[in-house]
Amino acid sequence: MKILQSIIFLWLAAGVSGQSSFTISGYVKDASSGETLIGANIFNIANTSRGATTNTYGFYSLTLDQGKYKIGFSYLGYEEQFFEVDLNKNVTLNVSLAEGVLIEEVVISAEKDDRRRNVEGTQMGTVELPVENIKKLPAIFGEVDVLKAIQLLPGVLSSGEGNAGFYVRGGGPDQNLVLLDEAVVYNSGHMLGFFSVFNADALKNTTLIKGSMPANFGGRLSSVLDIQMKEGNDKHYEVEGGIGLISSRLTVQGPVVKDKSSFMISGRRTYILDLVQPALKGSNFEGTNYYFYDLNTKWNYTFSNKNRLFFSGYFGNDVLKFRQPGRDFAFDLPYGNKTATLRWNHLFSDKMFMNVSAVYNDYRFQFNGGQDDFVFKLYSGVKDWNLKIDFENYPATSHTIKYGVNYTYHTLTPNTASATNGEVDFNTTFKPKYANEAAVYVLDDMKLSDQWAINTGLRFSAFQQVGPYTSKITGEQFGTFEPAVTYTGLEPRLSVNYKASKNFSIKAGVAVTTQYLHLVSNSSSTLPADVWVPSTEIVKPQRGVQYALGFFKNFNNDMYETSIEVYYKDLKNQIDYADNYVNDISKEVEDAFVFGKGRAYGAEFFLKKAKGKLNGWIGYTLSRSERSFEDIEEGRWYPAVYDRPHDLSVVVNYKPSKKWDLGAVFIYGTGKLFTPVRGFFFVEQSVNLFYGPRNSARLDDYHRLDLSATYTPKPDSKKRFKGSWTFSVYNTYNRKNPFFVNFDTTTDFQTGTNTITGTKITIFPLIPSITYNFKWNQK
Repeated sequence: MKILQSIIFLWLAAGVSGQSSFTISGYVKDASSGETLIGANIFNIANTSRGATTNTYGFYSLTLDQGKYKIGFSYLGYEEQFFEVDLNKNVTLNVSLAEGVLIEEVVISAEKDDRRRNVEGTQMGTVELPVENIKKLPAIFGEVDVLKAIQLLPGVLSSGEGNAGFYVRGGGPDQNLVLLDEAVVYNSGHMLGFFSVFNADALKNTTLIKGSMPANFGGRLSSVLDIQMKEGNDKHYEVEGGIGLISSRLTVQGPVVKDKSSFMISGRRTYILDLVQPALKGSNFEGTNYYFYDLNTKWNYTFSNKNRLFFSGYFGNDVLKFRQPGRDFAFDLPYGNKTATLRWNHLFSDKMFMNVSAVYNDYRFQFNGGQDDFVFKLYSGVKDWNLKIDFENYPATSHTIKYGVNYTYHTLTPNTASATNGEVDFNTTFKPKYANEAAVYVLDDMKLSDQWAINTGLRFSAFQQVGPYTSKITGEQFGTFEPAVTYTGLEPRLSVNYKASKNFSIKAGVAVTTQYLHLVSNSSSTLPADVWVPSTEIVKPQRGVQYALGFFKNFNNDMYETSIEVYYKDLKNQIDYADNYVNDISKEVEDAFVFGKGRAYGAEFFLKKAKGKLNGWIGYTLSRSERSFEDIEEGRWYPAVYDRPHDLSVVVNYKPSKKWDLGAVFIYGTGKLFTPVRGFFFVEQSVNLFYGPRNSARLDDYHRLDLSATYTPKPDSKKRFKGSWTFSVYNTYNRKNPFFVNFDTTTDFQTGTNTITGTKITIFPLIPSITYNFKWNQK
């Protein structure tokens, strides 16, 4: 009780000062490109423990008592800058930082500020990854990938080969909120999972939140992956890209109006099957092809220091065409995402920042196939229109208050199918489902003293399924926009940091979350055949509570970062398919759902060497994730399909010379779960299998070693054009990691004997690759 009283007293007293105070505010940018820098440090040299960091748009606000100060600005990999400020009035100070390649001791100082964030930051389980840092990781197929990078962190598990999804702290893939310039990305991977939809050349910053989710985020139970695209160079033109065996990419950026407006456009496409088309000509697979493409665009205009406008978009698609002319069989499988974001930044004062965003996103999956006179079509998708307003207030040093409101109109089409066989037509009568989702939030992030910091927040969310809709329970009909069912959620959040010493802190947090949209899958297919469904009168919102405790320690002048985090998650209204479910397109998917509860708990260990020619990290997770459904095995707790007790990642980077960068990644994880076949029985001369307990068997453990080497022939060249070669090997020792088990049956009806054979199916062997990367700079 005394501790609580002390915290409340410090909180109330933190903003009280007997002296006049004034504010220094402005933007921090890259001196070469004009890009705003997210998370740059601003600090008073006389008291570095009290400072500020730039927000998502590069804005900062630092309030100090009247007087003379030396103010420092730093950012990882950039030269620090210092300014003498006589603070007797509010001051606007926009700062441009230059890359610090030539001044090693300055760069190291800036890196130290960044490395101390794991000790000093209020949020636990939060990792900020500037894309330039991600690009230092070992490159596979000639390029680095944001999703592959975060899966190397403790607590984040890959969903396995053939899938680009990821699991965080025992939650499902749908429990991760993936944002690209504030637009929700419902499917973040391309087919077979080799590539995510995020082209690193188009990105600026990535933030992963897997601990206590702050109140400005919601709608998911497990994590937030917040990705920001580059704004575009407003100083001069730049062109960069890469040409590889599998894919190529190209990014162009430059000023529209120098120092006021800029653009960025980035494209990527695969073509490996395009190259083999001549070999397929005349074969039974002539016309078969697969490719994907991504297109990122962004434009911004600075009207004044108080107003700035942004427009960004993403357009991506996978296209699979399968042809067997000899059998008159063919199908097309296109799917992908489209997003568009319009944002307006407005600065009301040196202490009040506002952003208004209008966001559109569209994910769709289609299947069009046919043979002879039979034609079959399937469509599912999600479309959102979102409007949000966010405010940031900086009342005092190391004190930020955020609040806002957002509204989303959802259109979900779970499964719409049609078939034609000659003159016979079949169409499902399923109609899209519509919903309103809204939330209001407030959070307070405050440093109470040199030892204590706290982040408190409250989020209230509401969800309405609206018409046109006909109740499956009562038969009642609801007109357009008429509410059919309403759910609400009160979601408190709390994070506390106690800094026991300069290099050691203890953090604790709790977060209550609610999720109204749900992803369900009944197969291990590499195709994105999953279906998104809204909360309805049958499907209740998922609800979760996460408790976390962490210990953070830096050693040897911040060269080494270590952390141990433990967590427990309690999950309600979890969704799965009923036992013996058989996919039936004539029925709505929610008719096959069962509902239950879940729990996940674990410990995460992290050791990172942050500087030197040899650097990298080791991450290990010990965890369990379990589910219980009354309608599945009488409520027995069984491991969730993404339960992986042991997960280990080792990342090593080595720079033996200016010309060479070497990298290695080793991954080990407990084998994937599956439900084994226990036997069979006959029904009218048809063989039916019966299965053992759900998820009671595992495939072999997964492990893999990837290697990469990047050669830059002229690293010190002052020429505008620079190039490098990246050589990589995926699965270096050709480990045959099983993807799933296929069960075949051989039946002799005369003797009544049946043989069941399980075969482990693997996907990716050793795969070498080579890519030429280049960059041209007008400067």
